[in-house]
Amino acid sequence: MGVVAAFMVPHPPMIVPAVGHGSEKQVEKTIESYERVADEIAKLKPETIIISSPHSVMYSDYFHISPGVKATGSFAEFGAPQVKFEVKYDAEFVNLLANKAMGTGFPAGCLGEKKRELDHGTMVPLWFITKKYTDFKLVRTGLSGFDLLKHYEYGMMIKEAASELDRRVVYVASGDLSHKLQSYGPYGFAEEGPVYDERIMDVCSRAAFGELFDFDENFCNKAAECGHKSFVIMAGALDGLDVEAKQYSHEDVTGVGYGICSFMPLGPDDDRHFLEKRLEAEDKLLKEKQEKSDAYVKLARASAEKYVRERKVLEVPDWVPKEMLDTKAGAFVSVHKFGSLRGCIGTILSTRKNLAEEIIRNAISAVSQDNRFDPVEVDELKWLDINVDVLSEPERIESEEQLDVKRYGVIVRSGYKQGLLLPDLEGVDTVEQQISIAMRKGGITPGSNIDLYRFEVVRHY
Repeated sequence: MGVVAAFMVPHPPMIVPAVGHGSEKQVEKTIESYERVADEIAKLKPETIIISSPHSVMYSDYFHISPGVKATGSFAEFGAPQVKFEVKYDAEFVNLLANKAMGTGFPAGCLGEKKRELDHGTMVPLWFITKKYTDFKLVRTGLSGFDLLKHYEYGMMIKEAASELDRRVVYVASGDLSHKLQSYGPYGFAEEGPVYDERIMDVCSRAAFGELFDFDENFCNKAAECGHKSFVIMAGALDGLDVEAKQYSHEDVTGVGYGICSFMPLGPDDDRHFLEKRLEAEDKLLKEKQEKSDAYVKLARASAEKYVRERKVLEVPDWVPKEMLDTKAGAFVSVHKFGSLRGCIGTILSTRKNLAEEIIRNAISAVSQDNRFDPVEVDELKWLDINVDVLSEPERIESEEQLDVKRYGVIVRSGYKQGLLLPDLEGVDTVEQQISIAMRKGGITPGSNIDLYRFEVVRHY
């Protein structure tokens, strides 16, 4: 059968009466909608329920699938140890999914989990579902630090496994919306919060899953959303299917967004292969950008590609303009993939005989030596978006009042420690943020005696 339905649900523990002690009455619409979801699932009689949870085991570079035969959990962490769960895992489904990932080199599997305890992002949906229906086995999976397209691809793999096993599968995408909707809420207010909730509910109520990719990472972070990647995996599990979408409810009275929608597959639809469409559009956009790139970016790309493909350092090409051969300066090479940072390495001052060599070496470092990421692989090269920042010589300043996040980058020094942040970065809106991030990058603790330096950049795309 495959995936017969999918649901987008929140997971506030307070919605469980033993935890909420009456406070759950604030979100009666959400509770009523959750009950309807449980009724729908009971009617569908799935053999397997898959729950993706932001609070399951999570890695930056791996999708974790919970292994074993069963798992237990309770709301003891939330003051209700008497509310307990014991679920059976669909080991056959888990093994097939893990083997499919291993066979294709996809970063997913069962490594890493030590305690087989259910998280609240899984237990809240189970609390509603198991009151109405219990004749199922569970597959529980976490999210990852990968980009949204990778999450959609993971959902497509889940769909394939469900079809191969001929299981009746219901997918439950667990995730709250923005946590910054009200000034009185536990996380305060951010103007991006209500915008996120309005956008995500609109997209999901139309099952316009291709638009899920349009949510910028910095925007999502500012909105403090919880479930976006969970929803994207769900969308991937419905790839290529016409879907009837229904919005049940949306509430924000606690300062956190709770949205509930259902998605019922109606049959194949070749126009709804959203990953394929997105990759085609991304390929076209990147080719257009590369054609317009200046010599600085072309050199960085040529260096990165030669190193990744051949593990060789590029010789300075004949086409490099004279200005790059006659100039010495620090430079940063930044690499993005599908809108997410993939590597960024640079030098504050010149370390090579000219700017061309500076860019060549820093491009190599950006794709191979940024400790935050694995080295770039050959099959990623076509998807890389590269830019180059050429730095002016830093000047010492007396106070942060001499900074401007749009115009100046900052260097923070404290003893032998040093942190740098480039100017005009998305998501960095204040000088305070800029300095704080630079200090964190340099391992400088708050309250340390610091010296500030500023510099300007010429950014090449």
